[in-house]
Amino acid sequence: MSREIISTSNAPQAIGTYSQAVKNDNRVYLSGQIPLVPETMEMVDGDMEAQIRRVFDNLQAVCQAAGGTLQDVIKLNVYLTDLGHFPLVNQVMAEYFSEPYPARAAVGVAALPKDAAVEMDGVMEL
Repeated sequence: MSREIISTSNAPQAIGTYSQAVKNDNRVYLSGQIPLVPETMEMVDGDMEAQIRRVFDNLQAVCQAAGGTLQDVIKLNVYLTDLGHFPLVNQVMAEYFSEPYPARAAVGVAALPKDAAVEMDGVMEL
């Protein structure tokens, strides 16, 4: 079993005691991404759609650093402080993924780091 830490400057740096991703053999475990702009480490300006897109862009950057793409994601977890935004997640996700879609969970939560409204993590298989 091999274990490799994945890190890229194209996604936000960790804001806690975790790695952006950990590769174990052909699986990559993607840590949660919130809508932080990598260059500034500040929340993205804009509406909920801009926040969701920033999260997908951040996940995509980590996937690429691990040698894959979002199409290699086999499990995606979505955390929302307002489940009313779930249809918008579906709409934006359709622009970043194509069929077959990954398995997915959507969870309503009371709060997220830095008062984000959305966070996503996942598992990728190369």
